[in-house]
Amino acid sequence: MAKKGKQGDGGGNPDKALIVFDYDMTKELQDLASVLNKGQLASYFGMTERTLSNIEKRQPEVRAAYEFGRASKIAAMGNNLVQLAMDGNVTANIFYLKTQGGWKEEQAESNAQPISINIIQPAE
Repeated sequence: MAKKGKQGDGGGNPDKALIVFDYDMTKELQDLASVLNKGQLASYFGMTERTLSNIEKRQPEVRAAYEFGRASKIAAMGNNLVQLAMDGNVTANIFYLKTQGGWKEEQAESNAQPISINIIQPAE
């Protein structure tokens, strides 16, 4: 069957184009946003990433739920990291200072030549 109309006049799956996220779907997306990327979220909801993007354009509350879901979990994890650092976790302290304080480790330059070690098995 030949396509009717000109290129760009539509096509695709009309059912997917009509998807509207209700409150429950939007809340579920918000909850999953902290652990799934956009492609994974689209797959979870049974659609392509492009369809999800189109839904976000039509329903700004869906995009806001995604952003809030990610930001709120990042904030919670950040607070947890800071608490670990304050409790004396050295690894948490170092990670925090490197990522938030701009600290970095620099290796001193050395003019020493590499050492070659040869292991010789004793004769039996």
